[in-house]
Amino acid sequence: RVLVGVVATQSSESSGINAEYGTLAETVSPKDCQQIFYADDGSAVGKISALRLWLDTLMSCGPGFGYFPEPAKSWLIVKEEHLDMAKEVFGDTSVNITTEGHRYLGAPLGTDEFRDKFVSEAVQGWVADIIALSKIAEAEPHVCYSSFCVGLSKRWLFLMRTTPYIAHLFQPLENAIKTMLLPLIAAHFSPLQRELFALPARLGGLSIQNPTKVADEEYKSSRVATEPLIQLISEQNTKIDCVRENQVAEQLSSNKTEVLSNKRKWQMDQCKAVVGQLTAPEQRQMEELSLRGTSTWLTSLPLQEHGFTLNKLEFRDAIAIRYDLPVVGLPRTCACGKTNSLEHCLSCTRGGYVHLRHNQLRDLTANLLEEAGCKDVTIEPRLLPLSTERFQLRSAITGDDARLDVAARGLWSPMERTLLDIRVFNSLAPSNANLSVKQVLDKHQQEKKRCYEERVTQVEKCSFTPVVMSTTGVMGDEADRLYKQIALRLATRTSQSYSDCMRYIRQRVSFCLIKTLVVSRRGFRGSRSERVQRDVDLNLLYSDRNMAFE
Repeated sequence: RVLVGVVATQSSESSGINAEYGTLAETVSPKDCQQIFYADDGSAVGKISALRLWLDTLMSCGPGFGYFPEPAKSWLIVKEEHLDMAKEVFGDTSVNITTEGHRYLGAPLGTDEFRDKFVSEAVQGWVADIIALSKIAEAEPHVCYSSFCVGLSKRWLFLMRTTPYIAHLFQPLENAIKTMLLPLIAAHFSPLQRELFALPARLGGLSIQNPTKVADEEYKSSRVATEPLIQLISEQNTKIDCVRENQVAEQLSSNKTEVLSNKRKWQMDQCKAVVGQLTAPEQRQMEELSLRGTSTWLTSLPLQEHGFTLNKLEFRDAIAIRYDLPVVGLPRTCACGKTNSLEHCLSCTRGGYVHLRHNQLRDLTANLLEEAGCKDVTIEPRLLPLSTERFQLRSAITGDDARLDVAARGLWSPMERTLLDIRVFNSLAPSNANLSVKQVLDKHQQEKKRCYEERVTQVEKCSFTPVVMSTTGVMGDEADRLYKQIALRLATRTSQSYSDCMRYIRQRVSFCLIKTLVVSRRGFRGSRSERVQRDVDLNLLYSDRNMAFE
């Protein structure tokens, strides 16, 4: 709809105390028009004569409240048929008059043509930002990905939430994202995978949304969320009692919950539509990527002091591993003679990378236990030798040289010793193909308990915790309980919030695993006599930005 008239004013200076805009609005008390103040911006809508009276009243009363209107910075937006009347009524003022529209609080206000022009110009500016970011992404894709998700992608949300019918105008922005930014993050991807990348990270995507698809949803959500405030503005009541204020607050909270619920439902519908087009192995992979812990390294800020950074080759390889995309520069055949697939790289014992994953997680867990204040933390503690002890389970380990991975005191209770045994399994292995991730976690967890729990509790007289997780970072129930207890102790010791400590632990575990996966994917597996210097020409591998759309 086109408004009959709007006048916006700006304060040129502030008084010694803050201007009481609520009292000012009550003093102006316009007739035949509606007004609203936001910070130092005032506006009104109504008939032209009523708007002139509103402006005159504001000019005379405003300075008394520390509000100094400037007509030269004000705009009157009218329909074409009312232009002559507007010039006559406001002719002795310096108010700018237009029939097209003007920017108001960061959003276009006026005709459809002005709206489209305003949005298109803004989109061109954001396209330039994408181009600039893409140049940086050639050397720092991890930093640029985080900058896009946390910063740049938020710039157009306000326009989407305040302006309807503009989804098609974001197509140039989507083209820039698809042809310039994404190829530097994932060199090979199909149109279907572009839709997958648009999903939230918690649903297995990259959170690189398609602006043409989310614009309408953002506007609908904004309308629902702000409906109580819209109603208050329409009422034009400058005095709100406590009852009405509480009603509005409750309605705002309720609407916010509704918006979040609808947004999650819409995202799930988008996810189901994309996953439904994938193959069975890809669907299982997406199911795993939707579990907690698999996307922590993606959603973390690249802070070098904590080791949360990946270089350009590591980050691109990590994305390729996440979606089983082709990795450029790898031989087709492994040193062991088998096909060099992702599944094989994660399971092949050549090169020692399976043990590397295990040992890195073992050492990290020991460090976290020390940070949490546990005592007597040791790595690979030897179990007490057996004498006459007998166990019910035949699978129990009985060797005198038996060891576990980590031991610590004071984790669950003072002076109590806890023994941990760690396992990181490959969920892509053929033996796990017919099982869900939860079933695989339970299988390995129970296997660890059958091997060690009876001996630990009866002979060592201490507690046993199996730490089982997948290569993607999905934790078993016992591992999750362990790290939550470490986070609780860490929060008590450092006076940090529990949620921050838990987030910190998940980040360290996630980066520990993803770095070992990257090494096992590209690491050397031959013998020392076969070792050669292998240089990878990154400019050659990632320079063709159009390869994803061939």
